[in-house]
Amino acid sequence: MNKTIFALFLMISLHSSAQKTDTVLIEKLMNQHAELFSGVLNHPQKNQIQVLYTQVNRDSKNKISFKSYSYNLNNHRYFYPASTVKLAAVIFALEKINELKVKGLSASSTMITDSARSSQTKVLVDTTAKNGLPSVEQYIKKILLTSDNDAFNRLFEFIGRAEINSKLKKYGYHDSRILNRLAIGDSGEPAKHTNPIRFYNGEQLIYTQAPQYDPKEYPLKLSNTVMGVGYIDSAEKIVNKPFDLSNKNAFSISDQQAMMKKLIHPEAFPTKERFNLTPADYQLIYTYMSKLPTESDYPAYDPKEFWPAYAKMLYYGREKDAVVNPDLKIFNKYGDSYGFIIDNAYFKDSNHKIEFFLTAVIQSNEDGIYNDGKYEYTTVCYPFMKNIGKLIYNYELERKHKK
Repeated sequence: MNKTIFALFLMISLHSSAQKTDTVLIEKLMNQHAELFSGVLNHPQKNQIQVLYTQVNRDSKNKISFKSYSYNLNNHRYFYPASTVKLAAVIFALEKINELKVKGLSASSTMITDSARSSQTKVLVDTTAKNGLPSVEQYIKKILLTSDNDAFNRLFEFIGRAEINSKLKKYGYHDSRILNRLAIGDSGEPAKHTNPIRFYNGEQLIYTQAPQYDPKEYPLKLSNTVMGVGYIDSAEKIVNKPFDLSNKNAFSISDQQAMMKKLIHPEAFPTKERFNLTPADYQLIYTYMSKLPTESDYPAYDPKEFWPAYAKMLYYGREKDAVVNPDLKIFNKYGDSYGFIIDNAYFKDSNHKIEFFLTAVIQSNEDGIYNDGKYEYTTVCYPFMKNIGKLIYNYELERKHKK
């Protein structure tokens, strides 16, 4: 075996070993509650379920270690990640501000987005902010509270497509990529161009960013990128051939949870591997990742549209009348699109001294038609997310935590 082949073999072996998890526990727990999970257990591939649960254990010196369990986990089986990619934008936008080292530039500086192409749009004001002006900080709040699409798009334009994907690679998220803005039909060549941006403190211009262009493609070896029997096209007509998602964003369950673990517990990682975030950055993210929409003043939300548990898919599903557990804080980023529901969460119950990570995806699209808005969210996906969250939480309540 020559050196090149050996090095490649070693790299593949190390990457594969990093993904090994206990594959028995979660299925065993679900089987113990067949009345809740029999439907999806009987069709794990049909519903494209993947679950990753990681325990947080502490020794007598409070040093953290992780132990992971999975169900149907496959980092190369594609699912559409929807809004879960926004967590990367939140982190990388704050990192960029820190790395620019421009005097006076901060997350609260006014961020004016201009346009350089006909497909681009400007942002001069933000009526959801207390001062009526857009900023990285305000965009982050809206992303974490209610998964605002425009807020993500503006951070995507600030960071730039090339830097986003460079950062994913830097931190070892090799089964993921972020290629485009969301919910505006952004793809292909237009997605490679991002807007010019200016930052101000008051009336003082402190930083200007020219339009950026990223010529690169970001191929990944993924299966399951062609789905269903048809889709509704941009002209709102049905196309009777499978839906191709091969050129869309990708964010594997393992990469999602790895990002969340490093964000929540940076002290568990070597200093050089941590995100380049300040204590204030972490506090901003933690505050709005765990805060409920009804607890926010700027932005303020209509509780009929954004009820307390709106963003907490794991544990609450999408129940408008769900009673919020007063002991439990959930730090998460969810996504929903094309029949997929995904949630990437960290659970913390200080009263019962438990904490864990849980990331899951499920899909239901009985008619096999994509982009038609007809998915079994309420009958299949939301109940599963609620039940798997409660199942693992209850298991943690009963589990003996070593100290």
